[in-house]
Amino acid sequence: MIAEDLRPNPELRGTGPIAEWYKGQSIFITGATGFMGKVLLEKLLFQCNGIKNIYILARSKRGKTPHERLQDMWKLPVFERLRKHEPDALKKIVPLIGDCLTDNLGLTEDDRNLIRENVSIVFHCAATLKLEAKLKDAIEHNTAGTEKVLQLAKEIKNLKAFVHLSTAFCSADLPEFKEKVYRTAENPGEIIQVAKWIKDDALEVATPLTIHPHPNTYTYTKRLAETLVADEYPHLPVVIARPSIVTPAVMEPVPGWVDSLNGPMGIMIAAGKGVIRSMLVKSDSRGQVVPVDIAINALIVIAWKIGSAKERPPEIPVYNMTTDPVIKITWGEVLTMGKKIAYECPFEGQIWYPDGDLRLSKFVHQLCCFFFHWIPAYLIDFLMLILGQKRFMVRLMRRIDDGLQLLQFFTTRDWSFESKNFFALTTDITPVERKLYSMDFEIIPIYEYLTVCVLGARQYIMKEDLSTIPRCRRIQFVLYLVDRSFKLAFYLGLIWILYCCSESVQNIFDCVGTVLQRFPFLGFFIPNNKSL
Repeated sequence: MIAEDLRPNPELRGTGPIAEWYKGQSIFITGATGFMGKVLLEKLLFQCNGIKNIYILARSKRGKTPHERLQDMWKLPVFERLRKHEPDALKKIVPLIGDCLTDNLGLTEDDRNLIRENVSIVFHCAATLKLEAKLKDAIEHNTAGTEKVLQLAKEIKNLKAFVHLSTAFCSADLPEFKEKVYRTAENPGEIIQVAKWIKDDALEVATPLTIHPHPNTYTYTKRLAETLVADEYPHLPVVIARPSIVTPAVMEPVPGWVDSLNGPMGIMIAAGKGVIRSMLVKSDSRGQVVPVDIAINALIVIAWKIGSAKERPPEIPVYNMTTDPVIKITWGEVLTMGKKIAYECPFEGQIWYPDGDLRLSKFVHQLCCFFFHWIPAYLIDFLMLILGQKRFMVRLMRRIDDGLQLLQFFTTRDWSFESKNFFALTTDITPVERKLYSMDFEIIPIYEYLTVCVLGARQYIMKEDLSTIPRCRRIQFVLYLVDRSFKLAFYLGLIWILYCCSESVQNIFDCVGTVLQRFPFLGFFIPNNKSL
């Protein structure tokens, strides 16, 4: 696990130029209840403890008000050290009832006035991450939502920094991605208006042509949002931050913290439980990931940098938060290490021995899916039917298969990212702050980090106690024996079928030969009959 001396010293919170700059500031955050939003909220309140207030945009969900959701969120492990060192920090969080999908963000006039008069820093993190989202939904969340937050930002009297959270894949059609805005040919405002009045069915039909060459509505609408943000520069102190695939925390707030199945975590868990056994992936392509705490540290430093700058650069600052320049690990290497870790720290409830593989051939992948995904899924559901239990496996496999197909655009390609601005952030801060706001991808070995990821997914997503690992290893060994027995039986059966088929074929040829001996004239109708 992570050595204690690698983590920021709690005694140093509130120190340094960055924390001093944040002192007395009020912040507005959208998406604060999401995976990255929680970590951003915790880090700001922990490290920059002189902050006055943090206003978060939240809506009622599952019968709970924003205030009730905040109380539940405060009990999560992500806020454990904050509860210990800054127990009154919760009082600084002010939930405002609203939603990016509604007019004026759903805020009352009093709440909007509260933001106008008090807020000086905005972090816009709200978005839908669903790759399969309908175009209208994606536009409303990612593009129109950004437009509404920008409109509010224009009304803020003392705005010092507006940080827009984008994605490193918002121009996924480009093989080389620099730290600049790639504007869309379409006007984002016009796209938003069209999405409002056009019928849903018509928009669905037009989606493939509209988003081309983007692989999905997510990257397309995030690129539209970037264009909107860039249009406000330099009138507003806006900046764009593009994290790649966000993964569990390295160190903060707790090693391995994750609460989302988005990205590679859902795949890792499904593979660890023996559900996914084949993926269409270019194994030698580089894994573009960024731990959530490194991404959040960068966001905090980025806001400070633009907010404290005496002059703004001629172009809008853009930061590609990727590992490309420093760590070049392939998905094949990740799988090799991941398998070893999964065997050492197995998940509970494995349905089969986790022994999947990456394949580049679509035909081979589909063949493996048929034998290793669909046949077992139907067998399990058949057993559930016999036992009078609720069937679930085929439905689950359909969802997994749909998700894997959506990811194929990303898993079968390679990108090159420029990240000079991102890595230059560490040169602008003091040596002590480099540890307090760590952006060091090499702080621990990759194998150790992947172990942290597996254990984090086990604890925080699957709610599995680490004390069950020894028992899970014993169960996994039994599954290993079963898996190898089935494979042995399969190959023996295949050999037997081939043997039987070859004998049948030989018998057919023998019969044809006998007929030709009795009726030689029939050989005229059979070419190359000498071979018989």
